[in-house]
Amino acid sequence: MKIKGYLDQSLSLQFVGLMARFLLFIIIGAVIITIGYIQLNAYHAAQDETLERKETIIQRIDTSFNQAFFDFRGYFAYNNEVLKDSGYAQEDKLRSFIADFQEVAVTNEDFIFIENVREFLSYYYTDLIPVMIADYEQGNVDEIQTIANDGVTNKLEIFQEEVRSYRLKVDGQIESNYKLHAERNGYVLLVVGLYLAGIIFLLFRMTRTMFINIGRPISEFAGVANEIATGKDADMNFMSDRKDELGQLSDAFKKMVKTLQSKEQDLLGQNEELIAQQDELEVQKEELENVLIHLQQSENNLKLRNEFVKGISNSLNKQTVLQEIIVNMCKVTEADQGIISFLEEKDFASYGVSKAGEVQFLANLDNGLHERLMQSKNSFTVTRELEQDEKGLHEGKSYAYDLYFPVIDVENEVGAVLVLSRYGTPFPTDKIEEYEGFTKQISISLENIQMYDKTEGDRKRNQAILNTVLEGIQLVDLNGQTVQVNQKLRSVFSCQDWNAEIIGLSAAEWTNEMVAHVEDKEAFKAFFSRAIEAEEMDDFFQYTLQNKNEIYKVYATSLFDEEEKIGTVFVHRDITKEAEIDQMKSEFVSTVSHELRTPLASIYGYTELMLNRTLKPEKQKKYLTTIYQETTRLTSLINDFLDVQRMEAGKQSYAKKYVDLVKIIDKVVDTQQINASLHHFNVIIDSDHTTVLGDQDKLEQVFTNLISNAIKYSPDGGEIAIQLYQDGNYLKTAIKDEGLGIPKDALANLFAKFYRVDNSDRKTIGGTGLGLSIVKEISHAHDGDVAVSSEYGKGSTFTLSLPLVESIATTETSPENEVVENAFTVFVVEDDYSLATLIEQELRENKFSVYHYTKALDAINQLSHHMPDAIVLDLNLEKGEMDGWEFMGELKKMDAKYSDIPIIISSALEEKDKSFALGAIDYLVKPYKASDLSRTILQILLMKEKRGQIFIPDADKK
Repeated sequence: MKIKGYLDQSLSLQFVGLMARFLLFIIIGAVIITIGYIQLNAYHAAQDETLERKETIIQRIDTSFNQAFFDFRGYFAYNNEVLKDSGYAQEDKLRSFIADFQEVAVTNEDFIFIENVREFLSYYYTDLIPVMIADYEQGNVDEIQTIANDGVTNKLEIFQEEVRSYRLKVDGQIESNYKLHAERNGYVLLVVGLYLAGIIFLLFRMTRTMFINIGRPISEFAGVANEIATGKDADMNFMSDRKDELGQLSDAFKKMVKTLQSKEQDLLGQNEELIAQQDELEVQKEELENVLIHLQQSENNLKLRNEFVKGISNSLNKQTVLQEIIVNMCKVTEADQGIISFLEEKDFASYGVSKAGEVQFLANLDNGLHERLMQSKNSFTVTRELEQDEKGLHEGKSYAYDLYFPVIDVENEVGAVLVLSRYGTPFPTDKIEEYEGFTKQISISLENIQMYDKTEGDRKRNQAILNTVLEGIQLVDLNGQTVQVNQKLRSVFSCQDWNAEIIGLSAAEWTNEMVAHVEDKEAFKAFFSRAIEAEEMDDFFQYTLQNKNEIYKVYATSLFDEEEKIGTVFVHRDITKEAEIDQMKSEFVSTVSHELRTPLASIYGYTELMLNRTLKPEKQKKYLTTIYQETTRLTSLINDFLDVQRMEAGKQSYAKKYVDLVKIIDKVVDTQQINASLHHFNVIIDSDHTTVLGDQDKLEQVFTNLISNAIKYSPDGGEIAIQLYQDGNYLKTAIKDEGLGIPKDALANLFAKFYRVDNSDRKTIGGTGLGLSIVKEISHAHDGDVAVSSEYGKGSTFTLSLPLVESIATTETSPENEVVENAFTVFVVEDDYSLATLIEQELRENKFSVYHYTKALDAINQLSHHMPDAIVLDLNLEKGEMDGWEFMGELKKMDAKYSDIPIIISSALEEKDKSFALGAIDYLVKPYKASDLSRTILQILLMKEKRGQIFIPDADKK
């Protein structure tokens, strides 16, 4: 009855009772173990903290004592007060450490140790250190040594050893506490293990009870269910006496079995019907899969076509499009490699083809297959056996299939060829027509590119032409929107990126951009607005750029296509120079009229006095002197005008010779000193080489203009310093005055013709503004220059630079040919003794070493003994001898050093072209001035940078 009652209990009540007892056991045990473990750890943690603090304080006491020992020893050794102060400072630290240790002291040993430290501290700082410091400061070093030898050092060492020993003892206590803690933790682990073993035992007992009451009936239940599932007859009376959940489950199972058995026949019939429907669905699935594959193929084809069209349409760059064509065609046709090439332009692109293959293909564009393609204009396929280098790792016989396509242009001609190759499998024949459709798209794309290239080329060429025009050009449409501009227009308005920015801007936008750079803004905008809106416009407007003083005239002209206006063209022309010239002309007329009238008025007045009155001789002489001076002034003025005219026409001639600048400067200073009573001249010569190659009269004119300006523009007198010095290969002359100076804004235009500084303090100073421009022209004609520096109100310095030529001394070496050391050597090949004598005399006067030969062959034989710097050659020499033509031909055949010698032809023949062809450097037709010959030779040799040098023959050629 007991078991029966137990079986009647609910399974859930059984399970809840067991679990409640089990959980209560676990909770009580876990609480007891946890509390014990926490208390144990807290105890040992407190012990560790106390002992570690003791150790730290002991270490600090030891360190502080050591520091004090070393500080006082350092003080006794080096008399360093800082070390003494540091030693005394340790006392406060030590007393602080003793107080800290007092707080953590627990055992009697701790209190004994702290008492020993306190006693030693008192002994050290009260009894020992003050006595030793007093002896040391009184100079009793021996007393200090006696104290140290009497046991003080031993006491210190004993104290240090006691401190270290106690520290080690504390370390041992820390280690013991750690071991005890570990041992007690082991006991805790043992208790935990026993506790877990008890839990496992209880769990086992619970599991066994549950298995007996639940597991065994369920096993029987499973056996009956398996028998029923396999179609066998089973005993359905199991668990009939149970009233718990399993008894209820067995009753439900029995009812279910009866229901299933009653419906089994219905299910079998339905199963057969479902099998038939499944077969039908399988057939429909296969059909749908085939349709799906076809749709996917169509989708892929459309995707490839779209990618193909997109690839060749996204760019107008020929090479990019060709590369897209060949790559996409290889994808579409599944080709292994391919190449496309124009027939005429030789532009091409390839995919999967080596560089050698590209070269081979392009070199054979005119072979039979391509000829067939051009004649038939139809695609075809060629089957061939693979070459050895195409097989790769394959050893057997393999084939390649080449597909040729013609790309037809708009004129129905083959403009390009497309060749695709497959390895192993041929191209599908049903796809060829589709591929040909792609080639038509390729043809359209290539035609568009060629048209774009042509249009772009025309546009760039037109833009390049516009950019070369010196006027700014702008084309706008009917609405004022900018269509085209050139480079000059961008530079006028200081906007280098305008060509990219202004195109497409409205009239309001680009006029606002331009207006920011001009002065009369409203009139400027009104002109452009009127020009754009007018039915027909042919007018101009003048404007000035801000902060540039540049004047422009813009012309507006309507642009027509037949009779319909399509836009307006604006041309911006720089008229700054013209405006300056107009102003300069006005100023020049005013200046010249004043400069001419002033001396003429004096001449006219004094002449009238002399004609109408009887004057004393001294008066007449005074008046005549004034007339003479004014006449000279007038003549100089006219000569300046003539010089400027000749220089502008390029007709100014210069008779250049070696001249000494010192002599020229002295002469000009002597002349100018007459009219400069308030001025003091200081001539400073800082160079031993004062010789230049120049026209003496023109150089005198230069110095006259510069020195007279220095006098004229320092009206209050002062020093005029003239310094001559060498700077590199130039001889420079600086002329400095203490006068009015020149404003900075006038320096840039100072050497311009007719320019005069416009200042009130210069109104009374005459002049035409030609003097400095003449100085500039003459200095440039002498391969030199002139520069100016000035401080306004304090004077100016003009510096003239001329190429330096070292002085040449003469010496006679032979009666036949006079040789000048360190000079240029000239061979004169002339059979006319009179002319040869004249040439020799002229050249020697100009410091040349001259060798005269009547026969050309003699001159050639002397080349190995004397290397000439130049040769003067007559073409018609004695009959039966070598003439001038043969001489030049022979010279060209000789060593290169001889063929480079300059030859100046001196002849009555007009054979310049032939002479120049044979190597002549210049040609003088007889008769000519001897000075022209020496000047020509000097200029040629100086251009070769052979100033003052002579040729020294090799030793083996002497």
